[in-house]
Amino acid sequence: MSSNDNNQGIPNKKQKHDEEFFPTVGEQAEQVEYINADDLRTTGAEDSTGRPVREMDSLCMNCHENGVTRLLMTKIPNFKEVILTSFDCPHCGFRNSEIQSATEIQELGHEIKYLIENMSELGLQVVKSNYASVSFPDLDIEIPAGPGRVTTIDGLLGGMRDDMTRDQPVRKHIDPDLYEKIEAVIAKLNDALDGKKFPLRMVLNDPAGNSFLAHDSNDSSEKFSERTYTRNATQNRQIGLAVNEDDEHRNKSLAPVIATTEDALNHGGEFDENVPSDLREEVQTFNGSCPSCQEEVPTHMKIVNIPHFKDVIIMSTVCAKCGYKSNEVKTGGSVPDKGRRVKLEVVEREDLTRDILKSETCTLKFPELNLDLTQGTLGGRFTTIEGLLRQVYEQLETRVLQTEPGQMSKDEENRWAAFLARLQSAIDGEVLPFNIDMEDPLAASYIQNVYAPDPDPNMIVEDYERTHEENEELGLNHMKV
Repeated sequence: MSSNDNNQGIPNKKQKHDEEFFPTVGEQAEQVEYINADDLRTTGAEDSTGRPVREMDSLCMNCHENGVTRLLMTKIPNFKEVILTSFDCPHCGFRNSEIQSATEIQELGHEIKYLIENMSELGLQVVKSNYASVSFPDLDIEIPAGPGRVTTIDGLLGGMRDDMTRDQPVRKHIDPDLYEKIEAVIAKLNDALDGKKFPLRMVLNDPAGNSFLAHDSNDSSEKFSERTYTRNATQNRQIGLAVNEDDEHRNKSLAPVIATTEDALNHGGEFDENVPSDLREEVQTFNGSCPSCQEEVPTHMKIVNIPHFKDVIIMSTVCAKCGYKSNEVKTGGSVPDKGRRVKLEVVEREDLTRDILKSETCTLKFPELNLDLTQGTLGGRFTTIEGLLRQVYEQLETRVLQTEPGQMSKDEENRWAAFLARLQSAIDGEVLPFNIDMEDPLAASYIQNVYAPDPDPNMIVEDYERTHEENEELGLNHMKV
């Protein structure tokens, strides 16, 4: 028997040392205690819908003694399910509370803009997820992404003021210049809380799509607007989604093809020799990454000519892995000198079958239906008037139906029911006539003229000069050409 055989099963001193101080991953995993039903205790408290408040022992990160964490899984009206957590340590007095989304990260990020005009609106409820930032452009102040909160607008402003005020006595002696600058910011926050800064703009940006602002459903598009957007790679990393490092290379390799295509469309010339001559007839396919699961997914692209308007690019993406679907319409061409307004009076049932192209920069208003679609709502769409109204109806109906009984006041329920009923009547052609007001600063939207090339007696088309603010939002003011 060899010496190696004699030593089998007899650990040496180094092995004993490693086993004592460096246990294996399996041994450590066996010692992990999982939270089960016995670890969560019912406190007896409930929310308005009867959901119980539970509690469990957890480690205090301040004094490292055991404290108590209370959990409430609830649903915010017209929004989503959330988990409210509250920690309290009886040993050192440390307290903390935050909100976490109980729903999955949404396929698209979203941005909410709101114009605060009176003191009562400072009390509107705000749900800020862990990934959301809140800015007040008129105050030149931004709250970066941080712990989730359920609060109000004045709660956000007051929280910023309190955080800045806390260390001011120390700053006054250590850094007088910084002290004075922060005092100026605190003064602006106090003026805003006292109602001296109205109107005050607020922007809530959440790449995870899980934030919310309570508002009146009758607010105009100038007062409240919400748009969705596709996250970029940086935002996907921010919210913890896997990012394929080859994405940028794929996107860069596609850009010359799209640029060549658009250039040919704009100038009526021949396509580049590397681009198929029958590009207009064929469906082109290129690979990108799914904004939901980040897996490689094919996107199909087709150039379609809209008579008496221009060529547009229709893009369709379907992810076989997670089921994500997207249909977008992109208009090519240079930026026109003027924006365009189109007003159509829908006077008969057949008018609902007219084609409508809504770009991402388009605003649509239906005054008789009390419906405003702001820029970015629904993204780019090429459909019919009836199809567009039906998409709006389905989205709003889904949001209302997700609300549990008792979480919406009776008046609010009646308002939503009346609004949806009137919208359905418009889809069915029972609410006639009604007007459609379309405005697009890039003149990239369109409503079909059924009398073309002759003028449409029920349609008014006019070009207008863009405002400085519109050019600023489009990034045109500082563009060098």
